Amino acid sequence: VQLQASGGGLVQAGDSLRLSCAASSRTVSSYTVAWFRQAPGKEREFVAAMSGSSTVYADSVKGRFTISRSNVKNTAYLQMDSLKPEDTAVYFCGAQLFGAEVRVPAYGYWGQGTEVTVSS
Repeated sequence: VQLQASGGGLVQAGDSLRLSCAASSRTVSSYTVAWFRQAPGKEREFVAAMSGSSTVYADSVKGRFTISRSNVKNTAYLQMDSLKPEDTAVYFCGAQLFGAEVRVPAYGYWGQGTEVTVSS
């Protein structure tokens, strides 16, 4: 399973951005796919996960971020609205075979990360 994250960039506070996570196989439909982020000097933290039709979000992004997927394109997305400077981080997508998990070690497959910078 190979994952490739893209879509990051430099935006201003209040703007929107959509990240994509393209998978090499039928990962998106068969696996739990999640987004994590890592800010400079901090540990990687959970953002959102989708398992089947169920979704889970970190409290810090609930109501602003939306995780979704396209089984046809084998791609997962993270729509980020009302971005804040504290959302600045490198965003990673991960995949694993079991249910929605918020712990980093639960994910065995990772994309390379895409950088998001939100200016105030």
